[in-house]
Amino acid sequence: MRDKIQQKRDIRKSVRDTAREEYINQLNAARHKDFLKASAEAVCERNYIETDLYIENDVKRGLRNANGTGVLVGLTKIGEVIGYTTDSDNHKIPTEGKLYYRGYSIEDLIENCVAEDRFGFEEITYLLIFGELPSTEELTAFKKHIGKKRELPQGFARDMILTAPSINIMNKLARSVLALYTYDDKADDISIENVIRQSIDLIGYFPALISYAYQAKRSYYDNESLHLHNPIPELSTSENILRMIRPTGEYTDLEAKLLDLTMILHMEHGGGNNSSFTTHLISSSGTDTYSTISAAIGSLKGPRHGGANIKVIHMLNDLKENVADWTDPHQIDAYLRKVLRKEANDKSGLIYGMGHAIYTLSDPRAKALKKVARKLAQGNDFMETFELCDYIEKRTPELMAEIRGRETPMCANVDLYSGFVYTALGIPEEIATPLFATARLSGWCAHRIEELSNGSKLMRPAYKSVMKPRPYLKMEDRITTIPIIK
Repeated sequence: MRDKIQQKRDIRKSVRDTAREEYINQLNAARHKDFLKASAEAVCERNYIETDLYIENDVKRGLRNANGTGVLVGLTKIGEVIGYTTDSDNHKIPTEGKLYYRGYSIEDLIENCVAEDRFGFEEITYLLIFGELPSTEELTAFKKHIGKKRELPQGFARDMILTAPSINIMNKLARSVLALYTYDDKADDISIENVIRQSIDLIGYFPALISYAYQAKRSYYDNESLHLHNPIPELSTSENILRMIRPTGEYTDLEAKLLDLTMILHMEHGGGNNSSFTTHLISSSGTDTYSTISAAIGSLKGPRHGGANIKVIHMLNDLKENVADWTDPHQIDAYLRKVLRKEANDKSGLIYGMGHAIYTLSDPRAKALKKVARKLAQGNDFMETFELCDYIEKRTPELMAEIRGRETPMCANVDLYSGFVYTALGIPEEIATPLFATARLSGWCAHRIEELSNGSKLMRPAYKSVMKPRPYLKMEDRITTIPIIK
C-alpha cells in the first residue's frame, strides 16, 4: 500500500515538475522574444540613415541614378539590355525592349530554334561562354563534354544531398556547389582554361543537383515517395530536368522544348543584374569558381531577384481562391485594385509579373515566351489561365493610373509568363527559382570568365561614414537600453 501511495506521489511530483519546467521554458521563450523585439527596434534606430544624407552626399542608393537608370560600373561583351533611351537632359524615354546575347538579338536566336524545331540551350550556352555561335562539329563536341558531366561524382548524391535534405532547394543547390569544391583536384586554379572546364562541369551537373535536391525534400519533408532517375548524357538539359523531377520520368517533346525556350530566355541579362554583378564582384577577389557560383545562387534566391516567378504563381493562385469567377473582367479588376491598395494577396501593393527596372514598353523575353505559352495552353486545357495572364498584362497599366493618379509605362515582364509556363508544365514551385539558376548559370560562367580575363583589380566601392566621433563611455557611465534575459 505504501509503495502505491509513494508511486502516486512520485507521479504527481513528476507531473508538477514537468508542468513547472514547461512554464519556465515558455516564460524564458517569451522573455527571449521580448529581448529580440526590443533589440531589433534599437538596432534599426541606431542604423537608420536619413534620406537627406544620401542626397547631400550624392550617394546612388541601390546603385541607381536619380532617373532610375543603373550606375555604370563596368563594361561587358556578353549581354545587352535596352529598355529606354535618354534625352539631352538625361530623362528616360520609353522604347520597345531589346535583349542581345553576344550581339545577337534574342528574337533571332529563339526564332531559329523554333523554326528548326530543335533544342537551343546548349548552343546558346556555347555562344555565351566562347563568344561565337558554334559550328555543327563544335556544338556536337560541346554537348558530349556536358553529357559526360550529367552524372554527379561517385557517392555525391547520397552523401551531400539525400542524407542532408533542405526545405529550400536554392540553399541545397548553393551548398552542393560548395561541396563540389572538394571533388575537384584543381579547385583553386583560376586560369581561364581551368575555369572553362569547371563551368562545363557545373552546367552538366545542375539538372541532377536540383532534381535530387527536390526529390530529397519531397521525401523527407512532404512524406512522398522517393523517385530517383539517372540522367541520360545524350538528352538535352531540359529533357533531363523533366525526366528526373517527374515520378514516371515521362515528358512530351513540346514540354521539353518549351522548357528549353524558357531557359534560353533566362540565361543572361547583362552584367548589372544582381546575381551577375555578384559574379563579377566575387570573381574580382580571385576566389574559386565554386565560391563564386554559390554566391550568385544566394543572390538569385532573393524574392527581389530570382524569386519573382514564384510570386506570380502565388498571386494567380490567390486570385483564383478569392475571385468567384476569374473569367469575369469586373471581378478581376476588383481584385487587382485591392492588390494595388495593399488589401489583397501579400499586401505589398505589387502586381507581380508587371513592370521592370529597365524595360518600359515591352520585355522581349515576355513577348517571345507568350507566343509559345499560348500553344501550350491550347494543348493542355490552360487557356483560361493564359487569358487571365493576358488580361492582367493589358489591364494593369490602366488600373495603376487609376489608383496612383499618374500614367507610367508598364509592361509584362518574363516572370508573368514563365510563372504560367511552370504551372502548365506541372513544375513544382519549389524548383521554379532553381530552374532560373540552372539557366542563368551559363551567363554567370561567361561573366566570371570575362572578369578574370579583364579584371586586374579587386572591386572596392566606397561607403562614407555618417557616424560622428564620440567620446568613450566607461562601464559605470553606461545605461541599459535593451531588456535583459534573466
